Amino acid sequence: MIDPQLLRILVALVGILVFVALNALALVYAERKIAGHVQRRPGPYEVGPHGILQPLVDGLKLMGKQLTTPKDADPVIFWLAPIMCFMPVALCMLPIPFGPNLVALKLDLGIVLILAFAGFGVLSLCLAGWGSNNKWSLLGAARSVAQNVAYEIPLLLSVLSVAFMTGSLDLATISAGQGALPWQWNALVNPLGFIIYFICALAETNRAPFDLPEAESELTAGFHTEYSGMGFGLFFMAEYANMVVVCSVATVLFLGGWNGPFAPGWWWFLLKMYALIFLIIQIRWTYPRVRFDQLLNLCWRWLVPLALLNLVYVTIIVKL
Repeated sequence: MIDPQLLRILVALVGILVFVALNALALVYAERKIAGHVQRRPGPYEVGPHGILQPLVDGLKLMGKQLTTPKDADPVIFWLAPIMCFMPVALCMLPIPFGPNLVALKLDLGIVLILAFAGFGVLSLCLAGWGSNNKWSLLGAARSVAQNVAYEIPLLLSVLSVAFMTGSLDLATISAGQGALPWQWNALVNPLGFIIYFICALAETNRAPFDLPEAESELTAGFHTEYSGMGFGLFFMAEYANMVVVCSVATVLFLGGWNGPFAPGWWWFLLKMYALIFLIIQIRWTYPRVRFDQLLNLCWRWLVPLALLNLVYVTIIVKL
């Protein structure tokens, strides 16, 4: 007989993978429409009503493309990279509480699990650049490693400040400890921690203005230059899935999680999460890409000292 907990996790993983695929289709459409309106054009418009079927057609086109391995590339590393990039995302979503009783895996150390598996993302980008036998891919991979290693430090410090405030690493406990009204959220109690976390989330997901690992104007397409078909598609889906993960964690840590009046908890959770995602999309099409030296200077000169000061401040407040 199958263990009920194992069966629940398997069902949750299938549901998460379906959600990730549908979410990628929806966010691709949203991003292209937002980009169009920012640039005063309609965006996708021809395939389906107002272009709503365009992401589906693009997905079918990607699945129909031939998978090719570059000459002199390492085929094992080359094809392992996109799989490693996509699979940890599903595991990162297991401990996220979308509602009071809507969580796939209840853990006392949910934050630790998410941070641990999130580290596989940068490893996969490193493998993609190294295994492609392409100088632009290798440069993109080197940038990705430097960027992610740097921005993980202030991100961890901002998460740690919330853990000190709540006395727990359990996402459900942190969410339940906040109220339904905005002034009861950790974002207002610890605004500097929220700002630092959000900036680091942009960098960790390689979103503009911090998309240096795949800067088209400099590196062709960066670490995924040599990928075609669903090899590229997995990187693409992983980026949007990572946006969901970082925005879900931000919702739990700083925006009250599922708490909200007059509606089910999962509804409030998704509303807050997608509001952050749309803010990330808006930032991409509003601000220009920074230089790589500016990217690292922002982290080491500003975010790390500010995150340390914020952690000391929170520690003093909690102690008093």
